[in-house]
Amino acid sequence: AKSLARLGDLYINEAFSACHRPHASIVGLPKYLPSATGFLLEKEIKSLNKIIENPKKPLISIFGGDDPDFKLINKILNIADWILIGGLIEKQIREKNIKLKFPEKIIKPIDEVGGGKDIGPKTIEIFTEKILEAKTIFWSGPFGKIEEKKFRDGTSKIAKAIIQSKAFSVAGGGETIDFINDLGLGEKFSHLSTGGSAMLAFLAGEKLPGIEVLK
Repeated sequence: AKSLARLGDLYINEAFSACHRPHASIVGLPKYLPSATGFLLEKEIKSLNKIIENPKKPLISIFGGDDPDFKLINKILNIADWILIGGLIEKQIREKNIKLKFPEKIIKPIDEVGGGKDIGPKTIEIFTEKILEAKTIFWSGPFGKIEEKKFRDGTSKIAKAIIQSKAFSVAGGGETIDFINDLGLGEKFSHLSTGGSAMLAFLAGEKLPGIEVLK
């Protein structure tokens, strides 16, 4: 950190996606240089705080993918009106007998395509109905095997429903962001988070070393 500090006069952190890591370049430099939050990092904090601090209701959280953060899901369940989950998450909850708070708030898929490689039309209809009622939406993780075009329908229709809702919308996670941008919908979301693990840790209430050191 001392060696890096000799290269500059000020330190600006713009790397939200690395703020959960206590690296020398993240937490060491502020000890040796006048430091500040960059514009992108500031936008990340403000946007994510809109989800966890007095969000406009109804708040809908959407979790897809196959690597769920159940700690985050429990945290969000405290403030969300509904949580929509993908088939792989529902399978883990069932097989591992995972207990979540407020199970009545969780909406699971009721049909599938390709043996679980996408959500089915009835599920899309139910999810879309809830999304269109929302005023705040958080989304992480696709709903199907999106690397195959024939299994993109569910995730694509969820993305379009979020735009149609006119809600304050935040999406995060590399796969999710890439998919949204492939659809040409990136600019229509309120915020696309640059963080994956950092975003989930922030929303779960964890203190991120890179942000804490700037305080």
